[in-house]
Amino acid sequence: MKALISFYQSSIGKKWIVALTGVVLVLFVTGHMLGNLQVFLGAEAINIYAEKLQNLGELLWVVRAVLLATILLHITTTVLLAIQSAKARPQKYAVTRRVQATIAARTMLLSGLVLISFIIFHILHFTAQTVDPQWRQWHDAAGRHDVHDMIVAGFQSPLVAGFYILAVFLLCLHMSHGIQSFLQTLGVRTRALAAPVAKLSPLFAWAVFLGYASIPLAVQFGFLKLLHH
Repeated sequence: MKALISFYQSSIGKKWIVALTGVVLVLFVTGHMLGNLQVFLGAEAINIYAEKLQNLGELLWVVRAVLLATILLHITTTVLLAIQSAKARPQKYAVTRRVQATIAARTMLLSGLVLISFIIFHILHFTAQTVDPQWRQWHDAAGRHDVHDMIVAGFQSPLVAGFYILAVFLLCLHMSHGIQSFLQTLGVRTRALAAPVAKLSPLFAWAVFLGYASIPLAVQFGFLKLLHH
């Protein structure tokens, strides 16, 4: 136990924690996006997908708990690592470097607060369905929970759609830089892979952003409409 605590307290240990939790979160974000995009295949496709997830029962809640713990560990360790790095920075750095670091820190804090707020709202909005409890009673012709109409109804508000798109943009901006960082930490990013990774990671992040943003935008522009309610 002492060895684990010492490892976590070191900068190398924190970098490994951030990298490993980052890998888990990138995989989840990608898989979640692919699942959500089934809304474009029609109500039956997305409702069947949602039903399969719900049929996992207690396992689904275990997965959610692990994901929530991973998110909290990733955020907490990232903040602690930033603080530790700032304290270890030599005083001889130029003033401009300090200004740049301050701007980066302020941006990270703002982005983090927006993302945390979004995660909480997103859980209340679509998972717990406390924003509009009537969604719990929505079912399609086959008796399945009507996730299709819930998604469409949820994104009919321009404010909700805009908040969702902003949060996803900040998330993917973080991913674009994070992928390169945690590959380097895990020792996967070699000199031969450095250039391709630098080019592909922003493309991957933008693809994820477009995938997520396409759903609220499709609702706002009328491509996705309520079918049963």
